[in-house]
Amino acid sequence: MIPRLPPLNALRAFDAAARRLNFARAAADLAVTPGAVSRQIQALEASLGVRLFTRGNRAVELTARGQVYARQVQEAFDRLGLATEQLRGRDPHGPLAICAYPTFAMRWLMPRWRRFHDMHPAIDLQLTTSLAPVDIARDGFDAAVRIGDGNWPGHGAVWLAAVEVFPVCSPALAARLRDAADLRHHVLIHSDPRPDDWPRWLQAAGATGVNGARGPRFETMSLAFQAAIEGVGVAMGVGCLVAEDLALGRLVRPLSFTHRSKREFHLVYPQARASDPRLAAFRAFLAAEAAAEAAAT
Repeated sequence: MIPRLPPLNALRAFDAAARRLNFARAAADLAVTPGAVSRQIQALEASLGVRLFTRGNRAVELTARGQVYARQVQEAFDRLGLATEQLRGRDPHGPLAICAYPTFAMRWLMPRWRRFHDMHPAIDLQLTTSLAPVDIARDGFDAAVRIGDGNWPGHGAVWLAAVEVFPVCSPALAARLRDAADLRHHVLIHSDPRPDDWPRWLQAAGATGVNGARGPRFETMSLAFQAAIEGVGVAMGVGCLVAEDLALGRLVRPLSFTHRSKREFHLVYPQARASDPRLAAFRAFLAAEAAAEAAAT
């Protein structure tokens, strides 16, 4: 006997809400109202006899049983999506679609692009950059670079680089910086993608009397790094993204303290795509590159 399944629309609403942990964002993904998402999930909980979410004033969280169910539902949707693409004749030799943060793409991926092409000339890479979170399967990507702890339900992850944060500036400006307290006399440069780096670093370094919120703000980290190179002020560097600038002397580290985040760069991909030979080759290549860079530092 075929088991009776919940309505597909209810499962889609649950999947979207579980991924976003926000009914309004899930509703935007599905092009419906937040109320519609809430009603679908209430109906699903009633039909299953299981509470899937705990609801607060401003946030929702998955229950323990909801987490297990969300992982299984997500894997099922990912596999269904992959089967549909295969049925429609998706070219297994077509481009491998990757999404990454703009600065990471420019400063970490692009220097390695040619080496991958030389090793795998038959695999074409299609790179899209985005600061906003993406749903890898829904948005049509094979994999995406994300920052996290390495645990994405229903997904595999390859570690790429640590997030080590420290101040960087031009050599001329560095000569006037002896300790963290001197930062109060200099311009602090910020980037929109990482607005909290300065306050966190100052707190971790035990620096007092420095206003970590002041200073110009730039749309990308690359612009913030370039402003530091031009002598505008002191930017907050991320080690793997300023390595070349440091090696060439365009930027220097005026202060030695490093704050290392528990959230690091990973290549994340749906488990349903794990057997794709193009993705397997790309994963192996990036894992080897990451290991070599880590060993060299």
